[in-house]
Amino acid sequence: MTTPVEMPGDLPLLSYRCHILLMGSCFAQSMGERLLAAKLPCEVNPYGILYNPLSIVTALQEIMAGKTYTQEDLVYDRNLWHSPMHHGDFSSPDAGETLRRVNGNIRRVHDGLPGIDRLLVTFGTAWVYERNVEGVWRVAGNCHRMPESGFRRRLLQVDEIVESFSTLLAPWLEGNLALKVLFTVSPIRHVRDGLHANQLSKSTLLLAVEGIRRAFPASVFYFPAYELLVDELRDYRFYADDLVHPSPLAQSMVWERFTAACCTRETLCVMQACEEIAKALQHRPFRPDSREYKAFLEQIVLKIDQLNRKYPYLDFQNEKDVCHTRLKT
Repeated sequence: MTTPVEMPGDLPLLSYRCHILLMGSCFAQSMGERLLAAKLPCEVNPYGILYNPLSIVTALQEIMAGKTYTQEDLVYDRNLWHSPMHHGDFSSPDAGETLRRVNGNIRRVHDGLPGIDRLLVTFGTAWVYERNVEGVWRVAGNCHRMPESGFRRRLLQVDEIVESFSTLLAPWLEGNLALKVLFTVSPIRHVRDGLHANQLSKSTLLLAVEGIRRAFPASVFYFPAYELLVDELRDYRFYADDLVHPSPLAQSMVWERFTAACCTRETLCVMQACEEIAKALQHRPFRPDSREYKAFLEQIVLKIDQLNRKYPYLDFQNEKDVCHTRLKT
């Protein structure tokens, strides 16, 4: 028995003609990786995973402005250079390498920003950590496990989240009439905050999304990922061993509901074809040098070529390279 969650009927549709930017916490990362695997044109978390709304707003503002980071924007801790706005994947023992990764992503997404017509944003928590920078408290996107004494913690208010996103979106939507924004709230509980504090956080996020949606009713939408896991899939069999993160089964079920609600029929057919090609390449034969396996690989290449003739913008170069390499062995 489950409590079915009704999907909104007016969600913006995704297709292979869209250019998609995903920002935010683990749901955005997970959906983005699946969309990329399905060959949809996406930029996924160019700052790495960000959990709180103000860090997401700041990242988008920096991308719009084409900000160039310098060493003064970094902090050095435990033999690594970190950006307080970026995930630890950007950290490096060499400051120049950190800056290369950070600035390379910003330049690429900044250059492609005029073509973005779908923005997917996932909020993870309304709790933020602020660090004092020359007398000004600034929200950190990532604390990089630095001492807590260097930060202060507070719960964002609904109004400041709504105001920050309204300030960001108003001119962007006015200048890009094709842009549609889809918000979600991550169902993953931040148990380290405490369960009551987590509920306060999620409630704040849900109210903030509703406030933003009401401010831009024609352009801003909400996908109920939070409700799907908390209400429809609330049994612990849908959770991983830590009883916090969704299990692979739950992730797949949410993905199916997401694509059914947000993808055109043609897009779903192409995504299925891409998935079949990916699964075929995962096949490990008993005899890689057999005639039968060579014929199997040739059929994969033929299917890729057929898809490319109909959809020339699909990039299967890596898959074709794998097939040709295996055919030579």
